[in-house]
Amino acid sequence: MRNSLPLALAALLLPLAACGSDDDKAADQKPTKKPPAAEKPRPGDHKVTLSWKGKKRVYTVHAPPGYTRSQKLPLVIAMHPYPGDGAAAATISGLNAKADEEDFLVAYPDGLNQGFNALICCGTEDDVGFIRTMTKRLTGTWNADPDRVYATGISNGGDMSYKLAVELPGTFAAIAPVSGGYLGPDSAKASYMPKTPVSVITFIGSLDEHYTGMDEGITAWQKRLSCETSRPEKLKKKIKKTTAECRDGSDVVVYRLPDMGHSWPGGAGGSMSDATAGINATDLMWEFFKSHTKKAP
Repeated sequence: MRNSLPLALAALLLPLAACGSDDDKAADQKPTKKPPAAEKPRPGDHKVTLSWKGKKRVYTVHAPPGYTRSQKLPLVIAMHPYPGDGAAAATISGLNAKADEEDFLVAYPDGLNQGFNALICCGTEDDVGFIRTMTKRLTGTWNADPDRVYATGISNGGDMSYKLAVELPGTFAAIAPVSGGYLGPDSAKASYMPKTPVSVITFIGSLDEHYTGMDEGITAWQKRLSCETSRPEKLKKKIKKTTAECRDGSDVVVYRLPDMGHSWPGGAGGSMSDATAGINATDLMWEFFKSHTKKAP
């Protein structure tokens, strides 16, 4: 679940990591050129650890059957809610099964203390730097296609997707926040927007207590990027879908679900999955990702 209100208010009082200081940037680690002895890219699930700024960071890689390092597969980075871990993100999203079916890599980073330093929560870790390093390692060690790297997540992980799109320019072709928002003090600044094209597909429920903020956030995102939004398309269960084309060449697709709360529509399992939502976010985001490769700025 998303953090409670007191926790969120406390998080706002903590110094935000944002893009990091010059010292932080200087401390960024370069990806390992050769796979470590314990990291042998092959099909299945693999827990990987790396030392990032003096702390052990963990992520899990899922590679589809038949994977070999000679293939240049798309990569989806999937982030968990707070509190949670990579296993929770895998359970909720069902992305492993989708990866096996469609032939792509999935990586599930673990946030320290079960959360990511996203836009309104949680903590002060340099998670942007950690995920940058992790992504470089995956495009190197695992030979993921750098032109087809995507991010998704739910709740705290969805917020983090927006933060990565802004603070890691030139990295992601598209993001898919689920029950997450472009929220908080940083996003309130007009200058806090992607500097390179990043397309967005997002899913928000009207019964979510954070709906208003999430709705206002994606509206601000589209305004800053000079997006032209279509008239809402009405789907079953009164779901509304809007599409927009933005000045930088990116696209924005928004699904607003009137009967859904803080959940993953059509999720594969866990308390944050909503099997009755009327759409399947995992299927829809993958079709969206397949149609978007990284654009030149």
